[in-house]
Amino acid sequence: MGEFLARNAEALVRSIGVHLFYTLVSVAIGFVLGLGLGILLSRFPRQARFILPLLSLFNTIPGVVFIGLLFLVLHIQPATVLIALSIYAMFPVLKNTFTGLLGVDAQYKEAAQGCGMSPVQQLLRVELPLAMPTIIGGLRMSMVYTVSWAVLAAMIGLGGLGTFIYQGVQSSNNALILLGAVPAALLAFLLGGLIDLLQKHVVPKGLRKGGGDA
Repeated sequence: MGEFLARNAEALVRSIGVHLFYTLVSVAIGFVLGLGLGILLSRFPRQARFILPLLSLFNTIPGVVFIGLLFLVLHIQPATVLIALSIYAMFPVLKNTFTGLLGVDAQYKEAAQGCGMSPVQQLLRVELPLAMPTIIGGLRMSMVYTVSWAVLAAMIGLGGLGTFIYQGVQSSNNALILLGAVPAALLAFLLGGLIDLLQKHVVPKGLRKGGGDA
């Protein structure tokens, strides 16, 4: 096994780098999109009751199908993977942002209005901080899921740890499968842990308990 790892060490390091690139860029884009849309929909909760189910239907499209469709349009380039992963990464953040903002107690909003805060100040200083545990929960889900979804990049020849998994499946080589699957699982664990550390820095201590997924 040691000899096998030595032969594939360079390819493994390169694949981990590509996998991290796809994951981090996609989650960053998905977080911005999900946060923005979540805030927007929270301002129009009645309309959101119809919009969110439609978005959820889109989210049920298998990743392999969506990347395949994008491949037909964009062909082999990193943008194909990044667009697909960013859209999927957006949904947990969008859902949790919307839920977290709607869950802010009305008394805090009334207090903010009583202090003369503008709607933007109320959002930035009161609502978002109180909703942050739920939002961070969505970010954690997005990060962990995207690590696994990024495996699909190998399906269209764009690298990542999925390359070892697909090669291993095609050749019935369990060692190759593990060479891709184990680092992917470790990345999901480590990146999830980093999100937990982030939560400790951006979420007030009194709000952390129960600040999980929607």
